Amino acid sequence: MMPASQNERSKSTLERAAAAFVQWFDADHTAGAPEKMRAEPDRVDWMRCIPFIILHAGCLGVIWVGWSPCAAWTAVALYFVRMFAVTGIYHRYFSHKTYSTSRVGQFLLALWGATTVQRGALWWAYHHRHHHQHSDDPEDAHSPHVHGFWWSHIGWITSRRNVPTDYSKVKDLTKFPELVWLNRFDTVIPFLVAFAIFGLGLLLERVAPGLNTNGPQLLVWGFFISTTLLFHGTSCINSMAHLMGRRRFDTGDDSRNSFILALICLGEGWHNNHHRYMSCTRQGFYWWEIDPTYYGLKALSYTGLIWDLKPVPKSILDEAARADHRATIAAAELAAQLHPDVSPLKRVFPTAAAIAVATATASQATLPKKAEGPGIHRNVSAQTHDLAPPPQG
Repeated sequence: MMPASQNERSKSTLERAAAAFVQWFDADHTAGAPEKMRAEPDRVDWMRCIPFIILHAGCLGVIWVGWSPCAAWTAVALYFVRMFAVTGIYHRYFSHKTYSTSRVGQFLLALWGATTVQRGALWWAYHHRHHHQHSDDPEDAHSPHVHGFWWSHIGWITSRRNVPTDYSKVKDLTKFPELVWLNRFDTVIPFLVAFAIFGLGLLLERVAPGLNTNGPQLLVWGFFISTTLLFHGTSCINSMAHLMGRRRFDTGDDSRNSFILALICLGEGWHNNHHRYMSCTRQGFYWWEIDPTYYGLKALSYTGLIWDLKPVPKSILDEAARADHRATIAAAELAAQLHPDVSPLKRVFPTAAAIAVATATASQATLPKKAEGPGIHRNVSAQTHDLAPPPQG
């Protein structure tokens, strides 16, 4: 017979596993108080890993189903359509309210966001607001500087303490029971999407055999491969946007601007811009900072579904201009020290040479990681809790 203490440990492990299983279908189910779970230390919960293992393993189905141009382009299209849902809806609407919509529009946006398989809008918004309040501090759930690259990329999602939604931090959203329902049963829409993609493949096999696709093939490419790439693309902002790129603003954290990440994540790569001023709709502050999410939201505003897209304040643009000017001067001075042989060119073409050298070496002119004094960690919850609910209809 097992000792009582071992018996209790086995029972506790079984209860935790059962609770984690139920959470796959009811995200608000917990074995104990949610506050107690959020107070637990960070560690991998292997039951939480199983859905991610299934998602990635599903990509291996390509070995059996093969590929077709139709299936591959479906995966690409669903990647970008759903990446827009992550960036333009979960992030720029539910997390920061950078534009307005009606209650019906809000529900439609939440449905669109749910297709991304990145849990519910309220859970997503709660964690993102918390990130802004504690960016690169010990309380930041996915800081690569505090927890390491892999934990910030995927590990934090497998920790039990990050499973429950702290509804007290998204009170502006909990006013709407339809949003709470979607957040609680966050696997319903992904399952429906998977079945719809499979059904579309079966239909195309019958009515358009020239496309050389079928249900299993479209499911593997359109759901498993596309969703896996979408997950890792989104996670790059957590893990890499605080490691690679340049810092225009001193935000008190290590957020950075990256053109490469902006391409992968439809404009989210201008992360330092966003951390400086999170309330505007666009994150590429200038026309040359490509921001496809903003372009999509602007186009959507012409339909009347959304409105009141918040611009970048002139004071922020003035601050950016001053910061860029200082960075250019610093880069030019550094270039003169590292490349004294360019001085004859500078004497002939002083302005052109200074600009060329500064541009080539601008990436070397970066701000210190942590500036002394208070950082820009705004209480996002406080900013949004007082917002009036969207009008009915």
